Amino acid sequence: MRLNVPGTAIDWPARFSALSKQSLYPAIMEYYQTAIPALTTPLSEVRFMAMDFETTGLDPHNDEIISIGVVPFDLNRVYLNQAKHWMLKPHQKIGDESVVIHGITHTDVKQAPDFGVIMDELIQTMSGHIMVVHYRFIERAFLSKELELRVKDGLEFPLLDTLELEALIQHAQTGGLWNRIKGKKRQSIRLGKSRTRYGLPAYTPHHALTDAIATAELLQAQVAHHFDSEQPVSDLWL
Repeated sequence: MRLNVPGTAIDWPARFSALSKQSLYPAIMEYYQTAIPALTTPLSEVRFMAMDFETTGLDPHNDEIISIGVVPFDLNRVYLNQAKHWMLKPHQKIGDESVVIHGITHTDVKQAPDFGVIMDELIQTMSGHIMVVHYRFIERAFLSKELELRVKDGLEFPLLDTLELEALIQHAQTGGLWNRIKGKKRQSIRLGKSRTRYGLPAYTPHHALTDAIATAELLQAQVAHHFDSEQPVSDLWL
């Protein structure tokens, strides 16, 4: 099966070239100057990096990042020895509802650094990779907000969204009159439920690094089952 994510005709290499001339912050400028895959690069040749954030809430304007997990991978291997995990100290108290979800308390982050301490290392770690997330409206928005607060500059980057890909797969498998007649119904596209359909093991959710690893493995399974590993990465990036 060869599926394309609707509306993804973004020329990211050209966008990076333009942004490299606009950014004034050294780490961000260097990020944009680092080569990324061309539009026609096959998925099989791409170096990906899965990323997950745990936050104090879901509103990037009012909430903050408290944990970041990243792990590089390709379609054949997850490079666990290169994975990174940061705990961060927010400026606000972590609410009880957030603690229930991710289990991170104010005591856990009391000695953690501010985002500003690790932001250059994070940008350098992301450099040259195509990012992969499960639900794209968290990481991009929170990361740009935190950078804009500190250096008056956000960060734009291409990514693949495994949640959006799973929604596309579900639509292909269950959409249309014939599938409705056969009683096929769309299933959950949450990270854990999606992994179960591919026979992937259950991990404890809401730990940034574990969820990043889970997302990496999910993309590998999605491509293996539903996409052509030789199709261009630009078919799927956003």
